[in-house]
Amino acid sequence: MKITDHIKEANGKTLFSFEIIPPKKGNSIQQLYDNIDPLMEFKPPFIDVTTSREEYVYIEKEGLLDRKITRMRPGTVGICAAIKHKYDVDTVPHVLCGGFTKEETEYVLVDCHYLGIQNVMALRGDAMSHQKYFTPNKDGNHYAKDLVKQIHNLNEGKYLHDVVETNNCSDFCIGVAGYPEKHLEAPSLQTDLKRLKEKVDAGANYVVTQMFFDNQKYFEFVEAAKKAGINVPIIPGIKPIAVKRHLQLLPQVFRIDIPEILIDEVEKCKTNKDVRQVGIEFAINQSKELLAAGVPVLHYYSMGKSDNIHAIASELF
Repeated sequence: MKITDHIKEANGKTLFSFEIIPPKKGNSIQQLYDNIDPLMEFKPPFIDVTTSREEYVYIEKEGLLDRKITRMRPGTVGICAAIKHKYDVDTVPHVLCGGFTKEETEYVLVDCHYLGIQNVMALRGDAMSHQKYFTPNKDGNHYAKDLVKQIHNLNEGKYLHDVVETNNCSDFCIGVAGYPEKHLEAPSLQTDLKRLKEKVDAGANYVVTQMFFDNQKYFEFVEAAKKAGINVPIIPGIKPIAVKRHLQLLPQVFRIDIPEILIDEVEKCKTNKDVRQVGIEFAINQSKELLAAGVPVLHYYSMGKSDNIHAIASELF
């Protein structure tokens, strides 16, 4: 079922969902199941599965540094199929511009269609670790809006090199990212909203936000999006603080603000176990306010661990 249909069928009730990261290669999928199992009691209608592009790993070769391309995690589509089969729940594979040609993207989408996966999250992706700025692949999509257009075209039977007359076209529900505190590369929030409007106009059906810790910024973002003509569901993304270094890492990587009250509580902690509890308590209060506001879904970034998400959901669902 499409994400938008899940939201409609909920009749105003806030749904619970979460995002997982595939285990690194060499690990068993059971590791993934062990983190998903405890969260299934909250009946998530869908689970997002991230994807990763190739990365360069530098190795020493004959006294010099050489580099080789490596993909550190298994394919997202296969993981989605496994989760869908095991739990009978909809899955949302993340599809990237970066690291993929348009042909490779089409192969991924065709596989998703054959497997009965009806939802995809269309993302530009980040620059590689050795790049200062994002650089698209040759013959790849440059921006998320271009990727959305490709997916939308496929829904109409328009493949890259031909048009297929069929009664079995894909019908993907397309999600895109939104940034309550603007994308780190955007010159202003208003400009970033224009880019989001372009993605929706290209065929995006819903938005999931980047993590934020100040609900007022989410509420203002939703209001500004509506004024800009963006009328699709905007799902808040929530990330509980888990370790003390998140105070530096999250603002640096995602260009987000952390409220002083949360900073003060984390800095008082003597261990990361204490930090994790502070993060849980803050996320519960944050979620309660969003729940009271009637958000369509509370979407949690689990980052491979589920115990803190379980503790939060236990207080809400």
